[in-house]
Amino acid sequence: MKNNISERVINEANYIIETKKTIREIAHISNISKSTVHKDLHERLKNIDKNMYIRVKEILKEHIEIRHIRGGESTRQKYLKRKEILDI
Repeated sequence: MKNNISERVINEANYIIETKKTIREIAHISNISKSTVHKDLHERLKNIDKNMYIRVKEILKEHIEIRHIRGGESTRQKYLKRKEILDI
């Protein structure tokens, strides 16, 4: 694996461990696709640093467990915003 790819994967892994950001947020910040971040954290990281992979995997598991809550909250905020606009 190329050195710059390994470096990117490690940086992404460190960032998700420090901030608990989602794959989507990391992709936006890193200016790369969600698919690339997903592949980096699920496949490439396993071959680079097994311990870090296990830590990242736990964080991503938490994200999956609460995604229905986050999605519901986003929808709620969207409709509250619409209501405020219509009430003005």
